[in-house]
Amino acid sequence: MFRKILSAITLVLVAFVVYQAWPQITETIGCVTTGVCPEGGEFHMNLLIVLLLIPEQLFMYFTAGQMFFSYMKAKKTTKKISAWNLARISFELNFVNHAVPSGGVSGLGYIAWRLHEYGATAGQVSFMYLLRYIITIIANQTQTIIAIVALLIFNAVPKDAMWMVGLVGLMSVGIIAVIALGIVIASNRKLIDWFSKESARFCNFIVKKITFGKKTNVLPYQKVHKFFLDLHEDLLAARKDKRILVRPILWGILYNFLEIATYEIVAVSLGHGEIFPQIMVAEALASVVGAILPTPGGVGGYEGSMIAVMCALGTALPIASTVVIVTRVIVLVNTIVSGYGFYQNAISKIGKNDRKKIMEMNGE
Repeated sequence: MFRKILSAITLVLVAFVVYQAWPQITETIGCVTTGVCPEGGEFHMNLLIVLLLIPEQLFMYFTAGQMFFSYMKAKKTTKKISAWNLARISFELNFVNHAVPSGGVSGLGYIAWRLHEYGATAGQVSFMYLLRYIITIIANQTQTIIAIVALLIFNAVPKDAMWMVGLVGLMSVGIIAVIALGIVIASNRKLIDWFSKESARFCNFIVKKITFGKKTNVLPYQKVHKFFLDLHEDLLAARKDKRILVRPILWGILYNFLEIATYEIVAVSLGHGEIFPQIMVAEALASVVGAILPTPGGVGGYEGSMIAVMCALGTALPIASTVVIVTRVIVLVNTIVSGYGFYQNAISKIGKNDRKKIMEMNGE
């Protein structure tokens, strides 16, 4: 029954994602088939170049998985995993992150469950998840700074768009500050003890108020404390042997480049490859908006913010909207096709013990 309910919920969520993106899907079909693109633009689109998105995306998902498994392999604390299983779990994770509306963090509980059979603890998976985002954020900010410098050197930033450059800079500082705070907490045992106790107390207080006192201890201090201790141990291990971070960092840099390249492929297919710097800056801000929004994959806000930034930086509206919408639709379809089947196969094997683990990881 649990498997059927989970499958039904997932199917509804996928239908919801497609429903929300349907106007964009129809626009994309029209753009590809007729050449008449969003906002009244008319372009000749090279379909052979656009089709490169399919293998490029599949490889990008694979690199995301490699960030996890290269670290696990270096730690030598987990079972070996074949390249095929690595790829399919990566496709599953990407599907979950896009299909489930949870502000971009839905994949953590799922990947913790999937990697449990390979010997990874929830804390280790969380550290890898955090490591993945730290690596990609740093790589993304580096690329963004390079793009901004290039735009300034070639005097390609409109005067009324300088505020946008400042906004992206402030965003970068804020993100880095949050990451630094998290590292400080995870590095100190006393801070871990304090933060675990206070966060558990706060969460339980909120739940108690919402449930009118029916649930009082949904997040036990012991579980929270063990979770952060696992993070602490992995962080210390990474500091002692920095070599175990080399491969994840390299895979992370490649992943981030491929993520930006998806938009550039469509831009090149339209004959406008010169807007690459604008794409890099816009994607940096849009990714933050998409992570904050509770909609699946940040649908709506991601596209709107990215188009707005590209236009502010001098890209024509028809070109910006075509590049963003066509790319996002193809990525959405690719995500569902490549991940849904593997995801369904995985959850079809959920037993009572696995169900219990999932519930525990979700704090239920």
